[in-house]
Amino acid sequence: MKERAWINSTQQYQEMYDLSIQDPDKFWDEKAKELLHWFSPYSNVRAGSLTEGDIRWFENGKINVCYNCVDRHVLAGKGKQVAIISEGDSPDDVRSMTYEELQRQVSRVANLLKSMGIKKGDTVCIYLPMVIEAGIAMLACARIGAIHSVVFAGFSAHALASRIQDAKCRFVFTANESKRGGRVILLKHFVDEALKDCPTVESVVVLKNTNSDTHMHTGRDVWYHEVVPLQRPYCPCEWMDSEDPLFMLYTSGSTGKPKGILHTQGGYLLYTTITHRYIFDYHEGDIYACMADVGWITGHSYVVYGPLSNGATTFFFESTPLYPNPTRYFSMIHRHRITQFYTAPTAIRALMSVYKSEDVEGVFDLSSLRVLGSVGEPINPPAWMWYEKEVGRGECAVVDTYWQTETGGIVMTPLPGVTATKPGACCSPFFGVKPHLLDPQTGEELLETEAKGVLAFSAIWPSIGRTVFGDHERYLATYMQPYPGYYFSGDGAYRDKDGYYWIIGRVDDVISVSGHRIGTAEVESALVSHEACSEAAVVAVPHDVKGQAIFAYCCLKEGYGGTSASLVEQLRLAVRGEVGPFATPDTVLVVPGLPKTRSGKIMRRLLRKIATHETELGDVSTLADPSIVAALVDLVAATTNA
Repeated sequence: MKERAWINSTQQYQEMYDLSIQDPDKFWDEKAKELLHWFSPYSNVRAGSLTEGDIRWFENGKINVCYNCVDRHVLAGKGKQVAIISEGDSPDDVRSMTYEELQRQVSRVANLLKSMGIKKGDTVCIYLPMVIEAGIAMLACARIGAIHSVVFAGFSAHALASRIQDAKCRFVFTANESKRGGRVILLKHFVDEALKDCPTVESVVVLKNTNSDTHMHTGRDVWYHEVVPLQRPYCPCEWMDSEDPLFMLYTSGSTGKPKGILHTQGGYLLYTTITHRYIFDYHEGDIYACMADVGWITGHSYVVYGPLSNGATTFFFESTPLYPNPTRYFSMIHRHRITQFYTAPTAIRALMSVYKSEDVEGVFDLSSLRVLGSVGEPINPPAWMWYEKEVGRGECAVVDTYWQTETGGIVMTPLPGVTATKPGACCSPFFGVKPHLLDPQTGEELLETEAKGVLAFSAIWPSIGRTVFGDHERYLATYMQPYPGYYFSGDGAYRDKDGYYWIIGRVDDVISVSGHRIGTAEVESALVSHEACSEAAVVAVPHDVKGQAIFAYCCLKEGYGGTSASLVEQLRLAVRGEVGPFATPDTVLVVPGLPKTRSGKIMRRLLRKIATHETELGDVSTLADPSIVAALVDLVAATTNA
């Protein structure tokens, strides 16, 4: 293995981990002073509890995230170092920006925001493709104390509008179009549609990402390239309290409305900084590349904030792993001399399905790689082993990371040079993280080494999400109250005889499609928005590439008979239009009814088993109409055999 580890032995890891659990104030105080710049010292390392949800870190400390990610590196003499490399949809669309250039551009955008009336505490929506300007917009918000809400550019106008409304955004950054995998996505059109229902938005700044004609609303819309260069290239950093909001990011829940998870300044930045440095073995001169979009938490923490806080060269990737051909990832590693590469199991499985060794071996030099990472969903062992062999050439550490939007940073992972990995296991907790397996019915901790239960955490770590924006009761009800005294992850896990953790998957109604968490209620709501659909139930089924796929059962209203292909396609398009293309069901099955208990609860357990052709369905005596089960089994069988 080629890692140059910060932590070089199991003993060193254990000593550091024990200190982080037994004396967290000492551990995190040392790391906060070592890794971050504070304008004014904090009075207390941590306070609050999981019970009340009043968690706070580095109380009363004054800091600025943008200063830590940009200015301090310029002042330290690293201004000429490349901060960001970006590669667009086409492999020859490559840009780079040094830390000096980044400081100037972020300052210009920050001054633009201020000139348009945005101030500390205001919310700004960022709906941009994976271009450098997305990171600049995030950092500009952080510079002046505005709260950014990045919305993944794959979301529909309806989904965008709901997030803008909930966050009460006054300002939107977007682009005229996005290019991804050879397709053009009409971002500005979606913004125009969304803003019909968003009266709080006063201004829209539009990045000219393509040369297509774009409709601009007079008095509201301005071009990025026309207004940004007019601004002064220096903007002073706002002194922020460690617990001031930094950003909110919406994540799907088991109820229909997405949750705006709120993250704050000091604790979040410290945790993303330390996890990036240790888990990816980052050292000066490395070229670090995470393939995530900033529309998701991985892009926030491990494309923007963690790497830039460490003074790294980070990577923005706008395209897909198979475009324009299946060697895209290999070519990027070769051309940019990438040292750490972080992507999702979905991408790995997609590459596996089309990989030809003769197209890679002897063509692309992958020797720069030291660490490979996996994120977004559990990685199946065959994919892990293929990744390690064909991309890492058996010479790289593989870190299979587990974390969530709500955790802010990686909480379970192997460490390069330390952990003896097992394909498919996220292995061990990071510093300050204390995992537990609980009995799902009783909530009692499963103390035996080998056990299976729901995954929860008892210690607070610096980057844990602080609340659901505007709804703290929902925050408590979702994460803190299901198992009092613990943060409830919503995932099931297995701990093996060696104490390694393996994530089994969601225990609530959230589906992970290609690493995107999609609430079943949001998809079901989109289906019943179609005039023909009276009721819908959505479940996850295994998928060789995406990990999970969406299987939808739909009941039709009276007068809408038949199961024509056109109607099924209309139902799929209803989801695509309301939520986004990534949430489109693979299967929509029109059914006469759904299995419900006598109290009216839909038995999704049965629907999952039927969709995956399981024959042992268990007890159905509690159903109001047990005969519906046989009807559904026959329909699924007929659809599969058709």
